[in-house]
Amino acid sequence: MGMSLGSSDEDEVIGTINTTPLVDVMLVLLIIFLITIPVVTHTIPVKLPSETDQPYVTKPENINLAVNKQGDIFWNEQLVPNTTQLLARLKQVAVAVPQPELHIRGDQRTKYEYIGKVILTAQRAGIAKIGFITEPPPRQ
Repeated sequence: MGMSLGSSDEDEVIGTINTTPLVDVMLVLLIIFLITIPVVTHTIPVKLPSETDQPYVTKPENINLAVNKQGDIFWNEQLVPNTTQLLARLKQVAVAVPQPELHIRGDQRTKYEYIGKVILTAQRAGIAKIGFITEPPPRQ
């Protein structure tokens, strides 16, 4: 049970990192890249056909529905008396290609029931995209 209290020169820890192997590997990789890059970029010259592109610009008008706290439905600020008329109008719009999106703006105090009826009517009409418009929180 002996314990060595002295330190010898053989047990000293080397505090430096040997970077020679790292430099050797990096030089080999640099040489490989310098040799292979011209081979990759050298291709056979070919005359490619030109394309005449006519942009197909169709931006359907979004349907903006607003529901106030009494449950009244407004289509672009025009009152829709009931959900059956809303269904008829949505069915006319749903067959358009591309189909417009339905944006619903609900009052903060509106019951979920009224918003749910609008969503159900939109689903029955075949509207695929329904979104909700909210106000962003105030910046401080």
